[in-house]
Amino acid sequence: MLTKRIIPCLDIKNGRTVKGVNFVGLRDAGDPVELASRYSKEGSDELVFLDITATKERRKTLLDMVEKVARKVNIPFTVGGGISSIKDVNMLLRAGADKVSINSSAVKNPQLINDLANKFGSQCIVLAVDAKLIDGEWKVFLVGGSVETELNLFDWVKEGVKRGAGEILFTSMNNDGTKDGFANDALKKLSETVNVPIIASGGAGTIQHFVDTFKEGKSDAALAASVFHFKEIEIVDLKNELNNQGIKVRL
Repeated sequence: MLTKRIIPCLDIKNGRTVKGVNFVGLRDAGDPVELASRYSKEGSDELVFLDITATKERRKTLLDMVEKVARKVNIPFTVGGGISSIKDVNMLLRAGADKVSINSSAVKNPQLINDLANKFGSQCIVLAVDAKLIDGEWKVFLVGGSVETELNLFDWVKEGVKRGAGEILFTSMNNDGTKDGFANDALKKLSETVNVPIIASGGAGTIQHFVDTFKEGKSDAALAASVFHFKEIEIVDLKNELNNQGIKVRL
């Protein structure tokens, strides 16, 4: 049985780590390089770095920041934001990223998933999906959650995996920043729909929420931000409790 992974997320805006609720009301959460270094030392399994305004501002991910973070960590490091070509991925991998996360660009040009998976391997390609439950249906949103599409979450994830995505990072916009728990019903359905790892994102507030997403949501990994940034949950305590509850983690 594979171990479950704990993944802190650095949402970057103007060179700083930020965190909001339901994708709005962003507040400062610290220096991304310092946070990355801390998480690497504290036992995180991976790290995700998302340049959250790159797509909206129509620019590329902050390469110099990626390089600085990569020098500070010795764990797998995923980078997302404004990625739309093989060239972009080449530059990020050279800067120290291990994997890349694509979102809006993949919806606008689904062939990009095929191209990147063929060039770099599926294990390198994370399909990030931001979705909101509206009138009983999970709708996919783009550009940092600001643009609604007609795409259904489960249909899109199925297509993304068919095209070569090696992992799914699903963020529930309804749960994001609320600290009320992950969207476990949707996560369970995702894990039953595709045969690649599912990363739960949006809603972590307590250690029990992590337990629930692994047991009820069948998630392979759980991503969180503010509870780690502001030391509301210590990663060592979280992993010890998961282990105590029979959930296999890397200690």
